[in-house]
Amino acid sequence: MRPERLPLAVVGGGPAGLMAAEAAAARGWAVDVFDAMPSPGRKFLMAGRGGLNITHAESEETFLGRYGEARPALAAALAAFGPGQVRDWMAGLGIESFVGTSGRVFPVGMKAAPLFRAWLRRLGNSGVRLHVRHRWVGWDEAGGLRFATPAGERSIRVGATVFAMGGGSWRRLGSDAAWVPHFMAQGIDVAPLRPANCGFEVCWSESFRQRFAGHPVKTVSARHGDKRLTGEFVVTRHGVEGGLIYALAAPLRDALAAGMPAIVHLDLVPGRSEKALAAELARPRGRDTLANHLRRRAGIVGVKAALLRERVPADVLADSHRLAGALKDLPLALEATRPLDEAISTAGGVRFSCLDAAFMLRAHPGVFCAGEMLDWEAPTGGYLLTACLATGRRAGEAAAAWLENQSL
Repeated sequence: MRPERLPLAVVGGGPAGLMAAEAAAARGWAVDVFDAMPSPGRKFLMAGRGGLNITHAESEETFLGRYGEARPALAAALAAFGPGQVRDWMAGLGIESFVGTSGRVFPVGMKAAPLFRAWLRRLGNSGVRLHVRHRWVGWDEAGGLRFATPAGERSIRVGATVFAMGGGSWRRLGSDAAWVPHFMAQGIDVAPLRPANCGFEVCWSESFRQRFAGHPVKTVSARHGDKRLTGEFVVTRHGVEGGLIYALAAPLRDALAAGMPAIVHLDLVPGRSEKALAAELARPRGRDTLANHLRRRAGIVGVKAALLRERVPADVLADSHRLAGALKDLPLALEATRPLDEAISTAGGVRFSCLDAAFMLRAHPGVFCAGEMLDWEAPTGGYLLTACLATGRRAGEAAAAWLENQSL
């Protein structure tokens, strides 16, 4: 007769935690998922409100390259559950997907809620039990899991645990980094949490801030160091945010942390050469105002024109050649990152040196970590969700395998 199975707990009801639960349940183990919030998957559902970008269709080499220094630690998990497997998994839940023009992968219908509902149904049918309003508050003296609940504190002893409690962004949705001091008290090395895919503060004039906060800046190129990208961003009351800024956020954040200038060089008219612009701008403007001249000769209007006036001295605006140079290379100095809680995602977390290849803590057998708790970061575009799902799956399978070995 097979020995009685020890229960397996997953702490965190986001994508990484639920995927860990699914993977362990598929191997026949009873799984209990504990989440601090009144309902699971809140950040996942919020991220999908404007269209759930769940993964990205590109070459494996390019895809893996998005994870930077963490690539070696994540490669095996992503090889086992990468973009193709994510799409197959969605199809298995009855949700077909499609590839957008940029290579981003979305569910048909775009929304996260139908996918999430189907997933919860399948988890429930597989025997996974979900416990909400259970906030993990550390380990007890016997190594059991302590939870604060509406009915008081609850302590649970388990055979294996997968922690998937997220990073430190979007506190109101559950990712509040409250786990960090408990881990550090156990000697687990946690790299400081930092904002990733974040906005930055810019010292705007009050008139510019009042008039243009919330305005998108389309289509521009942005350069920092040797990295140049084309896209759009949004002016905010505090500075700048949006896809183009997020894509450059990591090196800009690191420059600020090192006390170095963090400057984005904007090309407001990508596709036109500086020489051609200078020739157009040198044409006589007659009675035209500078604003009309910029509109007619360079297509610069609205927020782009305001950015130019905000950052370029009057003597440069009056010189067609220097003005053309400013249009092609407008420096925008960033003062600071916006707070961690506003960031799309988090850098930092449990260092991979503390973990084995299956994301088990070397000093704490039977304890696994997954998702954004781990020390990695990636740009938006489906990379964040894919790695959360992949690390959750690997940790869940490994936790189940560890329990199986203990029962032999």
